[in-house]
Amino acid sequence: MSESTELRELTEELVEAAEYLLKAFHKAKETGEQEDFYQTVRPYANHIKQLNDQWNELAKQWISVNKPFYLNNKQVDTASDHIEVISIQAFFPQTSKKRFLDAHKSVVYILHALQEEIIATKEI
Repeated sequence: MSESTELRELTEELVEAAEYLLKAFHKAKETGEQEDFYQTVRPYANHIKQLNDQWNELAKQWISVNKPFYLNNKQVDTASDHIEVISIQAFFPQTSKKRFLDAHKSVVYILHALQEEIIATKEI
């Protein structure tokens, strides 16, 4: 599997995770109930961290080779940090709504921007 293909798949997995986390956040806010830390939050956050670490490394490599105009390593690092934070915060009703939604929006923006750049690079 090429690095570009692997990066595309990891990016898609993180987009799906971001959608799931948004739903989990809204559920926690609506019900006021938080998920069990050891049964749900920790295993899910560990899974996301593993995906995120792979994604971060591959995204930076891809950026250094392809040099997209609108993406850089700092944006990848910021998105990566936000992914780790929201993968935990989504399950707790006391999480700040504005902070969570801002971080989520930032993550989704960078992931979609990377997806578009990968597609554009393949067309060339």
